[in-house]
Formats: sequence, C-alpha cells, structure tokens
Amino acid sequence: METNKKRIVIALGGNALQKKGEASAEAQQKIAGETARALAPLIKAGHQIVIVHGNGPQVGNIVIHEEAINTSEVPTLPLDSCVAMSQGSIGYWLQQALTDELKKDGLNNTVVTIITQMLVDENDDAFQNPTKPIGPYYETEKEAQNDAKARGFIVKEDSGRGWRRVVPSPKPLDIIEKDAVIKLVDSGFVVIAAGGGGVPVAMTNNEDLHGVEAVIDKDYSAAVLADLIEADSLIILTAVDSVAINYGTPQQKAIHNVTVAKMKEYIGQGHFPAGSMLPKVKSAVQFVNKPGRKAIIASLESASEAIDGAVGTTITLH
Repeated sequence: METNKKRIVIALGGNALQKKGEASAEAQQKIAGETARALAPLIKAGHQIVIVHGNGPQVGNIVIHEEAINTSEVPTLPLDSCVAMSQGSIGYWLQQALTDELKKDGLNNTVVTIITQMLVDENDDAFQNPTKPIGPYYETEKEAQNDAKARGFIVKEDSGRGWRRVVPSPKPLDIIEKDAVIKLVDSGFVVIAAGGGGVPVAMTNNEDLHGVEAVIDKDYSAAVLADLIEADSLIILTAVDSVAINYGTPQQKAIHNVTVAKMKEYIGQGHFPAGSMLPKVKSAVQFVNKPGRKAIIASLESASEAIDGAVGTTITLH
C-alpha cells in the first residue's frame, strides 16, 4: 500500500446509527445514509477501511420483540442470537448506504458485512457485574425499577442520560473470523465486522464454540480487530468533537494531541465517565501499543479531517 494510504478501523457510535425515538428501519436507513456520506471521503482517498458499529439501542429493541412473542412454539432467542440479528440488519443498512454513496463518484468498491464471533472468557468478572446499557431509555427511575422487577433483569443509570437495562460486557479476546477479514481487506473490500462488539462466544475444552448472554463494547472490539489486522489507525467516532478533561466543569479543556502515558494519567485521575468516554479512551490506549500507530477520537462529521489530525483527539505512543 502507498505510504499515504492507511489501513483504518473505524468504530461508529450510536449517533451514527439511530437517533433517540427513531427506531424504524426507514429512520435508521436514513441515518445510515448520513453516516455513509461522512465515511465515503476516506474510502475515496484510497484508504483500506474496516467498520465496527455499536448496537445498544437496536439489540435492546430486538430483545423486547423477542420477549413479547415468547411462546412454546416461538421461544425467545438468546442474547447472542439477538446480537447476530443486529449485526445483519445494521450491516445491511450500512453496506447498502455506502455502496450507493460510492457509486455517485463512480467507485465500485464492494462493501461486505461479516457476521463476526468474538471470543470471551466465561469467567470474566463482567458476568457478575452487568454494565452494558441496551435498549431504550426509561422515562423515570421508578418505571425502570418496576420493569426490571417484573421482567427479571437489571437497570442502571446511564452516564446522566437516563435509566436503561444493562447486561454483562466481557472483554473481547480474539476474533474467530479474523483471517477472513484480513483476506477481504487485502483484496480491496470495504469490510463491516465485529458489529455490536461481535457475537460473544466461549470455547469448550474440546474447542467447540457456543454463544454466551452478553453484549461486548464495540470500542474494545474495534481495538482488538485493529490490532489483529495490523491497522495503522483506529478512529473512534462519537457525538463530541474531542476528548476533554474536567468535563462539565468551568475547567473543561479539550485534548488534541496526547501520548499514551499522559492519557493513562488522565484515566487514573478519573476524568472519563465509565459509561461513555472511558471505554473509548481505554480502547484507544490499548491499540496504540506500537510505534507508528495512532488512535483518534472525534465526531462522525469530522471523520475525514480527523485522519490528518486537523480535528479530534489524537493519541500516539510518544
């Protein structure tokens, strides 16, 4: 690959997939179109792109549908199967939108979605402490607690934004389909993989795979994927222009260029909320463990400018 062409993993936040209260397929396809327009310049520039997306709202809505029709004839599907369903539907919307957007400029890149299994450890502490929000926000804490009691699950307050159901979120260890992702990227495909963090699976003693009830954080999965395919850059796109310290206070300050060591210092000082920015920052630091790599946290609208360091927060080893 030419030196100015990069292999980039892009992690899409929830704002790139679904706006609050707009859960119809039509509404989400429209947002996918907006997302495609923001990402297309990176593909047009010749970069090799792999896209990882979240699924918090979508998988929660799928679970609600599944539970609503739970009968002996049509039993509710387990959470890992719901994650796979969200991978398929969101991947479909994104690959269609990207294909259409690229065609406008005469490009015929093939966009492909891989139903991706992510290996986790069944003894991960996350299974004893569910933290991953899924599904819609409740109007009030009382409504959330009443629903949790009636349906037998756990709810928590989500970073000051409201109450949601939470499920286990174990750390991703490996991607079962990594070789396929690498071959597709090498062949020039635009790849959508590890959607929703990947379908969480564990391995038995005889190395058989089986699904587990969890939803993996897509930022951690993006970091694992970026490492496995030897990406040059990891771009985590979210709702804010850059990472900030002292967020929400008069001393708030945006960070633009920072080393791994300094970012670890900020993490230790507790600058980043556990339910929102902390996984993004930790994932970025995890990926930037070799010289030449960089991680960028920026807004979706700034995706093409962020790769050159013009906007966002860029994290490097030194």
